[in-house]
Amino acid sequence: MQLRLLILAAIVAASVVTSAYALTSDEIKAKLAAAGYSQIRELPSGKIKTFLAVKDGRERSIVVDSNGHINEFQ
Repeated sequence: MQLRLLILAAIVAASVVTSAYALTSDEIKAKLAAAGYSQIRELPSGKIKTFLAVKDGRERSIVVDSNGHINEFQ
């Protein structure tokens, strides 16, 4: 029984830490702007943050993961 409680406590603690480090939409937009993107628009999606933005005169689709890594698709 104690082992189950310990495992449950570890899972709850991990989920709290994970959500504490998730970036907000405003933080992501600031990060994209700092990376040279403009006209940044968030697209409605589930848990994955998806954006459209312009860089070097071309519109690009961007996915930002929970760690703040920018993945660009043309």
